[in-house]
Amino acid sequence: MTPLPGQSVEPAERGATRIADRVVAKIAAWAAREALDAVPEGGEPPHATVTVHNQNARVRISLELDYPSDIGRQCGAVRRRVAQRVKALAGMEVPEVAVQVERLHSAYARSAAQGRTR
Repeated sequence: MTPLPGQSVEPAERGATRIADRVVAKIAAWAAREALDAVPEGGEPPHATVTVHNQNARVRISLELDYPSDIGRQCGAVRRRVAQRVKALAGMEVPEVAVQVERLHSAYARSAAQGRTR
């Protein structure tokens, strides 16, 4: 039914907006980048996979970190930032953010490799 001019349409009659899982994954990966001090030199930026069910997003973030660093602090910051940004930008609750550290980049090994000459 088309509303008459000046009448509002009830929310239930407006339709629904569905945000694709891959869009939520991009939001989560970007939020993880924001939370990290920096992406390690030669490292890959964070990658996210997401499963959405009933406006709840379960997120898995894979990332690489510099070593030595406070790994627990960085993972906690990533969890908090991802949950915050997905809720703010996609309107979804985030009951779970699993952070998987794929690789540690050693500043010592990097500097030792740069100091070698052949």
